[in-house]
Amino acid sequence: MKSIYLDNAATSFPKPPAVAEKMVEYITHIGSNVNRGSYESAYEAEETVFETRTLLKELFNGPDEKNVIFTSGITLSLNMVLKGLLKKGDHAIVCPLPHNAVMRPLRQLEKDGVEVSMAELSDSADEGEPKEVVGSSENGVFFKPSSLEKLIRNNTKAIVMTHGSNVSGKVFPITEVGELCRKHGLFFIVDSAQTAGVCEIDMKRDHIDALCFTGHKGLMGPQGIGGFILSDPIVSEISPLISGGTGSISHLEDVPDFLPDRFEPGTPNLPGIFGLWAGLTFIKETGIAVIREKEERLARLFTSQLETVGGLKVIGHEENYPYTGVVSVVIKDHDPAEVSAKLESEYCIKTRVGLHCSPSAHKALGTYPLGTVRFSFGFFNTEEDVICAAEALKEILQD
Repeated sequence: MKSIYLDNAATSFPKPPAVAEKMVEYITHIGSNVNRGSYESAYEAEETVFETRTLLKELFNGPDEKNVIFTSGITLSLNMVLKGLLKKGDHAIVCPLPHNAVMRPLRQLEKDGVEVSMAELSDSADEGEPKEVVGSSENGVFFKPSSLEKLIRNNTKAIVMTHGSNVSGKVFPITEVGELCRKHGLFFIVDSAQTAGVCEIDMKRDHIDALCFTGHKGLMGPQGIGGFILSDPIVSEISPLISGGTGSISHLEDVPDFLPDRFEPGTPNLPGIFGLWAGLTFIKETGIAVIREKEERLARLFTSQLETVGGLKVIGHEENYPYTGVVSVVIKDHDPAEVSAKLESEYCIKTRVGLHCSPSAHKALGTYPLGTVRFSFGFFNTEEDVICAAEALKEILQD
């Protein structure tokens, strides 16, 4: 029986073949560090690092290559930005359905005197927004950016948004929130874990000050590489969370005041950067619009297959509203963990079950504490995969 991987929201798989090939190229033929050696292989490695920064700057319309900072992943990126920016007495607003990579750093900061407010979903849409809802909860599924204004205080410093929910797949209106931040002089911090490489993100248009990304999901690179891109105004506001050797100004023990060195101490994950270069190159050659269309089409095909299935509910999807390839379901009188286990053991379909590191999202969507079974479709999935998954769910319901 064919194995069907439907857990792309956790990590994309398979990767474009060039990703592994590029990583092997570095390990077997280059191997040198960057910013340390003055020999050909070191310069060759540095060239690929710079090209990767350029690809990221172009993909997100960032300000400059030097503003692209590499880290081990988006969790570290969010910690560096949030803990480096927010100080005692500051106030931050969090948009709905955040991931724990946002909330846990903020909960730590609350203990140090940072104030945090959580925006809520609404049970009704603004005029002009779609109103047909599948899987609504008593708390609603709609988010009105205008609702953020009532949460703004004199000490508000930033608004933090998880751009795409890893639970419902809902893509939030990033441009509108960015405009609101600009209007009120607030920094805008974006968690793009589910949308980078899948949805169009434009730092300048969307007024984003810190765009945090991971390499191993929509960007199709390997695990262990990610980063953040900073606008010029926010750079001086962030204190480095980690410091150490950078290969630059080695005669001084002070942290560099220039980018990217200020936020990139130690030896970077060069095999990961080489793999990310290949993933980004694949996205550039394929076209982000092509990738987005396919993943969204597969998700919509899946939900359409389930529309007439009794006892099954798709969580938080609205007609004609943008979302990624993520679809979460709950099945009446069935434990989500048992359903996911049966999908794997009897149908070789790999899904994710539970709360997906996003308890506040599940509380807002009415699926806490059991969570959901999550199907997340990627660019390399097929319509056949979708049909097989839908048919498997129908058979499980008949048991």
